[in-house]
Amino acid sequence: MTKFTTLLDEALEAWGFTRQGVIDELRNLPEKSMEYRPSPESRTVAELARHVVESGLLMSGELSRPEGDFRRKGYEALLREHGRGVARLRTRRALLEGLARKHRDGERALRKAGELHMLASIRRFDGLRGTRLAWMQHGIAHEEYHRGQFALYARLLGRVPALTQQIYGG
Repeated sequence: MTKFTTLLDEALEAWGFTRQGVIDELRNLPEKSMEYRPSPESRTVAELARHVVESGLLMSGELSRPEGDFRRKGYEALLREHGRGVARLRTRRALLEGLARKHRDGERALRKAGELHMLASIRRFDGLRGTRLAWMQHGIAHEEYHRGQFALYARLLGRVPALTQQIYGG
């Protein structure tokens, strides 16, 4: 069993587990499925992966900023600010590398900010205040939501989701 020394360590482990799950689900899909979208209103597999990268960068970027504030700009403007260069991730390989590399960057920024910083409050998207650590849990839940979308995409493409394979040893 992993022994955590801080709440931040535990939260970062949870985010790492979730991000690895997203990576596993994307790795489970073939390159030819990167432009697959289940309906005209849905994101493609590649768009969904880029969104996970961007939103993770947004989360770690605002949470680690001394004056972080999720309402200091509109949502799309914050995504553009924190997600510079993510649009260039087009291939499955580049997306997988980007998911891993940008997660490491985000983790490094949060560790540098430190646990006391993460216990301070931040203005959330809804305008209310909450601790940065609690809001990090919101970001992790957001990634889990999209992990589920990848699993659904896999089913729609006739594949068994990566997590299901892991559970049943396939």
